[in-house]
Amino acid sequence: MRAHPRHERRWASDSVPERSMLSAGSSSPAMTDDSNSRDQEFVEVTLDLQDDNTIVLRSVEPTTVIHIDDLAGAGNETPTSASASWSPSPIRRSSSNNRIRQFSQELKAEAVAKAKQFSQELKAELRRFSWSQSHSSRVLSASTSQNASAGGGGGGAFDLALAARALRRQRAQLDRTRSGAEKALRGLRFIGNYKSTKTNGVDAWNEVETNFNKLAKDGHLFRADFPQCIGMRDSKEFALELFDALGRRRRMQVEKISKDELYEFWSQISDQSFDSRLQIFFDMVDKNDDGRITEEEVKEIIMLSASANKLSRLKEQAEEYAALIMEELDPERLGYIELWQLETLLLQKDTYFNYSQALSYTSQALSQNLQGLRRRSPIRKMSTNLIYYLQENWRRVWVLTLWFCIMIALFTWKFIQYKQKSAFQIMGYCLLTAKGAGETLKFNMALVLLPVCRNTITRLRSTRLGFFVPFDDNINFHKTIAAAIVVGVILHAGNHLACDFPRLIKVSESVYKKYLLHDFGKNKPSYLDLIKGPEGLTGIIMLICMIIAFTLATRWFRRNLVKLPKPFNRLTGFNAFWYSHHLFVIVYVLLIIHGVFLYLVHTWYLKTTWMYLSVPVLLYAGERILRIFRSGFYTVRLLKVAIYPGNVLTLQMSKPQQFKYKSGQYMFVQCPAVSPFEWHPFSITSAPGDDYLSVHIRQLGDWTQELKRVFSEACEPSLAGKSGLLRADETTKTSLPKLLIDGPYGAPAQDYRKYDVLLLVGLGIGATPFISILKDLLNNIVKMEEQADSVSDFNGTSDLSFGSIDSPNPNKVYPKRKKPLKTTNAYFYWVTREQGSFDWFKGVMNEVAELDQRGVIEMHNYLTSVYEEGDARSTLITMVQALNHAKNGVDIVSGTRVRTHFARPNWKKVFSKTSSKHCNARIGVFYCGAPVLAKELSQLCYDFNQTGSTKFEFHKEHF
Repeated sequence: MRAHPRHERRWASDSVPERSMLSAGSSSPAMTDDSNSRDQEFVEVTLDLQDDNTIVLRSVEPTTVIHIDDLAGAGNETPTSASASWSPSPIRRSSSNNRIRQFSQELKAEAVAKAKQFSQELKAELRRFSWSQSHSSRVLSASTSQNASAGGGGGGAFDLALAARALRRQRAQLDRTRSGAEKALRGLRFIGNYKSTKTNGVDAWNEVETNFNKLAKDGHLFRADFPQCIGMRDSKEFALELFDALGRRRRMQVEKISKDELYEFWSQISDQSFDSRLQIFFDMVDKNDDGRITEEEVKEIIMLSASANKLSRLKEQAEEYAALIMEELDPERLGYIELWQLETLLLQKDTYFNYSQALSYTSQALSQNLQGLRRRSPIRKMSTNLIYYLQENWRRVWVLTLWFCIMIALFTWKFIQYKQKSAFQIMGYCLLTAKGAGETLKFNMALVLLPVCRNTITRLRSTRLGFFVPFDDNINFHKTIAAAIVVGVILHAGNHLACDFPRLIKVSESVYKKYLLHDFGKNKPSYLDLIKGPEGLTGIIMLICMIIAFTLATRWFRRNLVKLPKPFNRLTGFNAFWYSHHLFVIVYVLLIIHGVFLYLVHTWYLKTTWMYLSVPVLLYAGERILRIFRSGFYTVRLLKVAIYPGNVLTLQMSKPQQFKYKSGQYMFVQCPAVSPFEWHPFSITSAPGDDYLSVHIRQLGDWTQELKRVFSEACEPSLAGKSGLLRADETTKTSLPKLLIDGPYGAPAQDYRKYDVLLLVGLGIGATPFISILKDLLNNIVKMEEQADSVSDFNGTSDLSFGSIDSPNPNKVYPKRKKPLKTTNAYFYWVTREQGSFDWFKGVMNEVAELDQRGVIEMHNYLTSVYEEGDARSTLITMVQALNHAKNGVDIVSGTRVRTHFARPNWKKVFSKTSSKHCNARIGVFYCGAPVLAKELSQLCYDFNQTGSTKFEFHKEHF
């Protein structure tokens, strides 16, 4: 007996080999003949009847045929065994009487006849069931051509198309399981998460009812207010289409509804039934309510979804994507699709992405999370938290502790020293406090310059000292010292102006001559004399300069958060911060003068201000002079300029031969056409192995705005096939502005090589430091593969692995290799609000996706302007995204080979997955973006370090 082919589920675009179709059991017209019936094959079919009245085909197995003649002929013989497919026990002959024997034979004959009929119908169905849509299309086209040549109508082809669609519908009904429907249920929500998180539907309706009471007029809610009432204010067009669809279901077209009608609408859109939600979505598309969706209607709903999700490019390509959906769902070319086809696409969209995850990850994550669920005593918990805090922050702790101790020691030293002076008898503890604070001011005014000596820090962070000192926190330490300076100024100047000087001028002449004659002269000074003297005048000017500099350096002024009327608006922004900070040149000059003319110190070597300041001031001045010479030495030539959506300017320039840098570092850029003095830091987005330098600059302040304007004048509209809104290169007629660079300078991301796994998180333009890392990793992967190939060719073997490169044979000579890269995997998460942002690094992402055959780099794009996956407003976009990615390998949102996810990532799941996949690994978490997310990521690192064996180390970029 021939083996019956096993049935496999196939997609509409698959093709079935002709041999398989023939072996499915084609029957001849004489199938009812007894001679042929003995040669026919039967199958055993196992079906599962689900609770929702759906039937699932479990198995189809070949079985033995029961022949009635043989069974009847064996009636007077010894007992024989029947087919195993019918019963495992033998059928015994009853010899009691002939009537029972006859009844038994009739019953068996009827059962076999029914089995034969069912088997024939099932085989015919299975044969048709396995036909692919491509074959159906060929049959359809062939039939159409035959009818056309015969001069007949198209009725035959149309009937074949309808039959093919009916068969596909039957297959879709078989494929529709409860699990699939439940999964899709999470993928078609009309109300957002803020309402689904309510305790029950009553709470959500109460909120809608409250909105109705606010918006209703004369007891009715107008159509224009419906979006705001149900919480879809940001998707007004989509909500209005939903309103119209719900109205069509009730056979009405109205401009206003009552509260009862609103409750009915709300009940429908909040229904937990997948079929109900699907029907509503279908009705939104089917505007003429004929139960069919045409290509034009699909195009309209795509444009509506694109508009609701702020996807302008998708809106422009709506016609193309509508044709893609029709091509997939309407292979018979009937010109319309029905409800079940939309359901099939929704249930099966995830299979197009072909993503998988190892089963062991879940169990590993569960075992790690269970470790954190163990009950611990409060003391044990506090001690654990303290130990972890010290492990993560011991560098900061010891540096800050040393700094505090030095300030306390200096303050105490001056406090005790001036208590021995005669002036204490008049000025009291105000003098001691002022002098103690003044000594800490000397120290901090010297120390505040060291964190901004970037060349020195860049060199020191590469030494062993970098293990003990947190050089990456240099800007934070600079701000902390500045805060201590503010406190010192308040104590020093406040005690002098409000306490010391009033006490001095109020003292009697006799007391003055007894205690202060030697310090202030024969004549007792007035308050004005104290102020207008060298000590007082320099102090007042320094105080004014410091107030200006500190105020304009605050976040509110520096980030333009304070809106001032003209012309005072020039006091906000980076320019105001940058120029006001250079008032400290005056401050340091006055500070030295102020330290020379002290009231109570007359010996030159006891006037220690210049001693504190000399080394830091000279070091900082040397760095600024070095920048001037080095910027002239680093001659760069602009190779390409591009302006992308989102106000991002890309500058690609020649790389000086002496410019050596690491991925993750940054450099300073100056454009004399904008400002001959200002230097601004930007992350280097090119890799060290590239023969050029590149930076991506987003317009955020006044300087970057002017820079974009200057380069826009030199750019031209982008030609077809090239990225960017405006472009310019060396062939552009207009000469490009001159550019100066200085660097490179160290940053936290440059130490990525010491980690086993990288978790790179960038928000918007914050992705720039990680693009260089991704390119560097990719270059290393390519080099390792090329090196393996060269060694393989050298040894004459084509299957040489990486592990066999280091052979113990001393007679062989191998190519020189660098130290192998420690990093095994990198996960890049890029979160942005604008679709156009993906153009910034489209080439890099495509290159990584193409060349990283080993899967070392995993990239995830997140677009927050699109509603999360599962929201009805983004459902159709998700469908189109899945189809286009499966067909063309390109994501419709980013235009790259990297899939774009919608809304914000679930960072807890990201950390859980990473820790489960890389147990006992050291993972470097590098972040560049808004401070709010930095706190969340830092906390997650802390939480997962507490519960698992994987260790996360968090680093944040500071500029």
